[in-house]
Amino acid sequence: MKMIVGLGNIGPQYDGTRHNTGFMVVDAFAKEHNITLNTRKMDARFGSGVVNGEKVLLVKPTTFMNESGRAVHPIMNYFKIDVDDIMVVHDDMDLPVGRIRLRDHGSAGGHNGIKSIIAHVSTEKFKRLRVGIAHPQQHTVVDYVLGKFTTDQQPLFNQATDQAVAALDDWLAGSEFTQLMNQYN
Repeated sequence: MKMIVGLGNIGPQYDGTRHNTGFMVVDAFAKEHNITLNTRKMDARFGSGVVNGEKVLLVKPTTFMNESGRAVHPIMNYFKIDVDDIMVVHDDMDLPVGRIRLRDHGSAGGHNGIKSIIAHVSTEKFKRLRVGIAHPQQHTVVDYVLGKFTTDQQPLFNQATDQAVAALDDWLAGSEFTQLMNQYN
């Protein structure tokens, strides 16, 4: 079984914000594969299905972003999912809107959700799918990440979401991760 975790903040005031990019990608993936995230426990909403012959668990922590690891680690333990079999989807200000980048490990790079997961699973060696939201030009970082995509950015974000869903499909189909990085980065 593989686990895809989308990072975001709970609550209607955060719906559609840049910082909820991980939630939006997981929602798009779930819709594409008719998976319902209707189980609520262990500080998360999750659901499972079979995609490309692989059982997959889709997870959206119901903690705030900075406490994402509090949900991820217990779910990994409960379902006996190895750290090699998780993919965390999150926003990245170091990438332009419309770009995605896969990584097989690394530091938190200033992302508090990733920092929390690293602290709770005790390793930096888990896969990430980073979705670009770009750096703020005229806003503070907090206002920018908690804001919504502009009308110019929205089509680029939609394109990145489609690419992210395709990358997740290929990962679940068994594509070599190095090959995926070469293809999508």
